[in-house]
Amino acid sequence: MADGERIIPINIEEEMKTAYIDYSMSVIVSRAIPDVRDGLKPVHRRVLYGMLDLGLASNKTYKKSARIVGEVLGKYHPHGDGSVYDAMVRMAQDWSLRYPLVDGQGNFGSLDGDSPAAMRYTEARLSKIAEELLADINKDTVDFQNNFDDTLKEPTVLPSRVPNLLVNGSSGIAVGMATNILPHNLTEVCEGIIAYIDNKDITTEELMQYIKAPDFPTGGIIYGYEGVKEAFETGRGRIVLRGKAEIITDEKKDREIIAITEIPYQVNKEVLVAKIGELVNEKMIEGISDVKDLSNREGLRIEIYLKRDANAPVVLNQLYTATQLQSSFGVNNIALVDGRPMLIGLRDFIKHFVNFRHEVVVRRTKYELNEAEKRAHILEGLLIALDNLDAVIKLIREAADPENAKAGLISNFSLSEIQAKAILEMRLQRLTGLERDKIKNEYAEVMQLISKLKEILEQEPLRMQIIKDETTEVKDKYGDARRTEIVMTGNDINIEDLIPDDHFVITISHLGYIKRTQANLYRTQGRGGKGSKGGATREEDFIQYIFSATAHEYLMFFTEQGQCFWLRVYEVPEGAKTSKGRPIQNLVQISKDDKVKAFINVKRLDDEATLQNQFVVLCTKLGVIKKTTLEAYSRPRASGIRAINVREGDTLLEARLTDGNSNIMLATRYGNAIRFPEEKVRPMGRTAAGVRGVTLQGKDDELVGMICVPKDDLSKTVMVVSEKGFGKRSYLDEIDPETGKPVLDAETGEVIPVYRITNRGGKGVKTIQVTEKTGKLISVKDVTNEDDLMIITKSGITIRLPLKDVRVMGRATQGVTLIRLDENDEIAAVTKVTETNGGDEPVEGEVIENGEE
Repeated sequence: MADGERIIPINIEEEMKTAYIDYSMSVIVSRAIPDVRDGLKPVHRRVLYGMLDLGLASNKTYKKSARIVGEVLGKYHPHGDGSVYDAMVRMAQDWSLRYPLVDGQGNFGSLDGDSPAAMRYTEARLSKIAEELLADINKDTVDFQNNFDDTLKEPTVLPSRVPNLLVNGSSGIAVGMATNILPHNLTEVCEGIIAYIDNKDITTEELMQYIKAPDFPTGGIIYGYEGVKEAFETGRGRIVLRGKAEIITDEKKDREIIAITEIPYQVNKEVLVAKIGELVNEKMIEGISDVKDLSNREGLRIEIYLKRDANAPVVLNQLYTATQLQSSFGVNNIALVDGRPMLIGLRDFIKHFVNFRHEVVVRRTKYELNEAEKRAHILEGLLIALDNLDAVIKLIREAADPENAKAGLISNFSLSEIQAKAILEMRLQRLTGLERDKIKNEYAEVMQLISKLKEILEQEPLRMQIIKDETTEVKDKYGDARRTEIVMTGNDINIEDLIPDDHFVITISHLGYIKRTQANLYRTQGRGGKGSKGGATREEDFIQYIFSATAHEYLMFFTEQGQCFWLRVYEVPEGAKTSKGRPIQNLVQISKDDKVKAFINVKRLDDEATLQNQFVVLCTKLGVIKKTTLEAYSRPRASGIRAINVREGDTLLEARLTDGNSNIMLATRYGNAIRFPEEKVRPMGRTAAGVRGVTLQGKDDELVGMICVPKDDLSKTVMVVSEKGFGKRSYLDEIDPETGKPVLDAETGEVIPVYRITNRGGKGVKTIQVTEKTGKLISVKDVTNEDDLMIITKSGITIRLPLKDVRVMGRATQGVTLIRLDENDEIAAVTKVTETNGGDEPVEGEVIENGEE
């Protein structure tokens, strides 16, 4: 041991604790956590200040990045050059910072994760907004500290006019803590600052009227608002961000394309495209035929080409689920407040920034006041000299040297040393009359400035107004429109509030393709018209079902095997009148060997009285009927539920919603119909098989339809349609055409039925005269004069005709021609449509009457 040295025993446990705490605080304060005032970490602050030292203003020429890095390393940041260059590069990337602080020239990397060029190849200078962070730094607005070797001074914080921490965000991992602050829109943040200054008691919720949500440099869509609220209020939260994508139609190739024009913040575009391709190759996502990255200097664009039978919304949702096209950000707003890390919410951000700006304004004002008073002191001496010009000149001329002249001025005219020195340094041209007036005017202006500065220091409202004015100036110069959209989800608002309750026509093809179309796109035509094209289908497919509904209604789908599924009308993909729609299997979880056979539209599923007093009546092709309360269907499940236990060889045919007080009519393929009161069918459980409704008349006979008409409803008539386009309307009971009232039996006083009421399970009576010319019965509907009839053929032709043009006939007649069919064509489906804004002029069709009518 050398002379003078000594060994001090210490407890190693205590030493390790102390050393680790010191290291932790060093990392937290000097490396990883930004300052709440200027939003910068030390390395970023030193880069900007070093560029200011080099005179790299936004209007100056660029300098090599290596020159800047060397300046920062040599003066302020004694670490690796990579740390300095990487920090500078990030501040130049417009996809990393919402408002870049460095104006870079050269290759500074890309969204694909490409590395920037070496520092010897790139150049940089300060951006215009970065100059706002450095404004007034030489006016004693912030504290300075010694650099690493105590040879220079560096600022501990920048006197930023820009709320940089909020608008550009920050992220970092320290020891035992991390921070992740998201970027925001400058215009919104400035408006929030002004609102806070106007009302210091403003709440976070009120601030959110100005600062809506984070605003990312790469745009995208914030999906859901609950995480934003939580982050603003507590400083912690989870925000879901989606890329922006639109579904466009390639008319030439009859397919759809998903075009992605914005991706989530900090997502590598190249990795995203590769992941999509990987999922397609592994068949994790079906329906994609190709993926192309078409990004260029004009912007980002990824095009995903879909197969013809693909459901674009479903594929897009799969992309959101399986790739980084949807990303979540954990907000953790930790920043240094008075040198200590703190978790802060939105209001605290603004409060600390305004307090800091207030301190800057006070210090700047004091500095300017001090400088003004110094100048006023000198001007006062010059004015004294001008008032005693001859004596001053004589004294200076007779003085042996400057020191004697200065001493004479001080003693003879009561001047200070500074004033005497200024008089001696004054140029002779200042003695002219014009220059003397300039000195007097300057003195008056300086005194006025001093008065104003003192007023600012005395009155806080004036200081706050200065902060508001400077904030408004920053907003006007650098503010821009929000890039990131905000989409509320079901957790935030009722989605129905955003969707108009419009009227739609729902069409479903034989192979299970569904779409919704605005009802007013269909023409209203006369009986016998040739119709218009209502759906593009494959050769082996045809449009089988069509019905009307409004956007907010529930669709209850009943399948052949007796399963029930739910879907809101607005969840059905919208398509053009001639499009084929999308597979139902992509919308609800129907098994591959099953298909939809019947539908019910329900307004609400949350009203107890409605659920108990309304019933779902089901029937099958083999004549079975069943009734169940609507309450049994009031809890929708994505996987569906059992609606009826269908026997082997049978399939579900129809489903109707009733109030429990209806007459039920079942019609068979041979043209028979049976009518019985609804109370003849008792309510059963969902899984029951039902009871016999009608007796069929042969091996190939089957049920073709069911209608349920309230007993007191006289407006309804029975509309039957045969395979070859014949149809007619008949009353359920005899109606007097003049009075519109039921005809009563003279003896019994009861209504004379057209279709007599019997017990369920019988054979029924004739409802249409089935002949080779008419074909078998295909449909039975309950209709009124206000309804239209929509008829779809197997070839995809659609005709819509007003039922007021189809007159009421006898029960057993053959009917009239409703639509002229081409050879080998047949009717596929028939539905009634409530009158909507129809559109085109009616087209008269041929009416063929039968002699037996």
